[in-house]
Amino acid sequence: MNRLLPVKLALSVAVATLCACQSLPTAWGPSGAPATNVASNSNIDIPLSSLPLVEKRESLTATGYAVISAQNHRIPAQQRLLAIRAAKLDAYRSLTEQVYGLRMDATATVADMVVQNDTFRSKVEGVIYGATLVSITPSGDDTYETTLSLDKTTVQDLRMLYLGQLAAKNK
Repeated sequence: MNRLLPVKLALSVAVATLCACQSLPTAWGPSGAPATNVASNSNIDIPLSSLPLVEKRESLTATGYAVISAQNHRIPAQQRLLAIRAAKLDAYRSLTEQVYGLRMDATATVADMVVQNDTFRSKVEGVIYGATLVSITPSGDDTYETTLSLDKTTVQDLRMLYLGQLAAKNK
């Protein structure tokens, strides 16, 4: 029995990965829930319970942080303003990751069964509009925290815009 455990684990990971790779719905249903039809020209129905968690939320929220003393200015008031701006940009980056995903590149070098080098890079790219500023609050003595919110209909619009751009680029 114990020999089957790795096989069961690998099978579970494979099924979870395949479920996570399904297409996003193209429209929201009349009740505000994502439509079960994947595409307007498709007859494939996906149960709502299998949709990604992001699709079930009313809105996406993201929080960004920035350290005041790390800002490149000698006037304290200007440092605070720059920290607020940096925290807002960090929150926008987080929203972009949630809407479009994150591209990860990773490499690892192993020699003599010892990790010599392990590096990774991430990249996020996209357009965000319609985000609502929820709060800007000092967090501790030297940090600002900014929270943004994005309505699910705007998220759907952004994704459709992105898919349209991909389709136009691939023609």
